[in-house]
Amino acid sequence: MSSMHNDPHLQAHILVEALPYMQRFHGRTIVIKYGGNAMTETHLQEQFAYDVTLMKQVGMNPVVVHGGGPQIGAMLGRLGVQTHFVDGMRVTDAATMEVVEMVLGGRVNKEIVQAINRAGGRAVGLTGKDGGLLHARPLRRNGVDLGLVGEVAQVNPDVIRLLDQGEFIPVVAPIGVGTQGESYNINADLVAGALAATLKAEKLILMTNVAGVLDQDGRLRTHLEAAEVARMVADGHIYGGMLPKIQCCLDAVAAGVHAAHIIDGRVPHALLLEIFTDAGVGTLISD
Repeated sequence: MSSMHNDPHLQAHILVEALPYMQRFHGRTIVIKYGGNAMTETHLQEQFAYDVTLMKQVGMNPVVVHGGGPQIGAMLGRLGVQTHFVDGMRVTDAATMEVVEMVLGGRVNKEIVQAINRAGGRAVGLTGKDGGLLHARPLRRNGVDLGLVGEVAQVNPDVIRLLDQGEFIPVVAPIGVGTQGESYNINADLVAGALAATLKAEKLILMTNVAGVLDQDGRLRTHLEAAEVARMVADGHIYGGMLPKIQCCLDAVAAGVHAAHIIDGRVPHALLLEIFTDAGVGTLISD
């Protein structure tokens, strides 16, 4: 039999390949936006939980930010709450926001916390309202009022740093607080990018349902400099749903994050493969 599980030499090679990455990233913060198939398929969720736990065990400080759009949509449907979108963004009135908080801050957040804890980690669930983590302001899109959809106005990272020092893994639901104490629904990519910039993270990793950034011939680009990414956007090679993710990565790198990654969360143990191996599984964007 030639599987990896029965080849101790291959196992040793993998550990040796991972060692310099463990050394390089020891004590560094890595912000992970967790979403897509990796979040909704049970076996991938379990693998993600083990990946994050291993990162913490070898001395990194992972910070998880999760989405939950499909789960919100399903709950709104069950409750009979009408909803509509503008430019792909859910218009969020007070009734919708109640459901968003219930689903993101309650069910989804606690599922991820429990998965990490079952894997041997020590996860703590937060929303942006905890410790004043995420201060929000209303987001306007082409002059349209989206209701309680927000953007990050300011990050107060004290609670994250406290959890890191206590060997806990923060799991953040993307809900911010306004000046009057009102809740705002914020895009999880934006929250992850803002956290990475404020925490001076080593890496920002966006887990998606695509292989990464492709060139015009459909080939995966494993490493791109920010200037080249900006040219690909201007030339129309990057478009649609990938644009906001790319902008998030560019903003993070411009703010001092050493590298941003877009990886395919459908690949088993995608997180470990991107961080601990020479090849990786997605696109790395650097300055």
